[in-house]
Amino acid sequence: MGSLSIWHWLIVFILVLGVPLIYVPAVRKAGFSGWWVVLTWVPVVGLVLLWIFAFARWPAEPDR
Repeated sequence: MGSLSIWHWLIVFILVLGVPLIYVPAVRKAGFSGWWVVLTWVPVVGLVLLWIFAFARWPAEPDR
């Protein structure tokens, strides 16, 4: 097994920096802290956070 190629590291770099650049504005627009996105890198915690965001009352949404 040889070392990993430059293409592998380019894809990893795009995923590590690109995904939060997409998700942080969406989470902040919903009224939550952008730091919640960091927790999504933990596999089980990411699923739990998705469940929380789906059913929680969003702070940015006005009460009716």
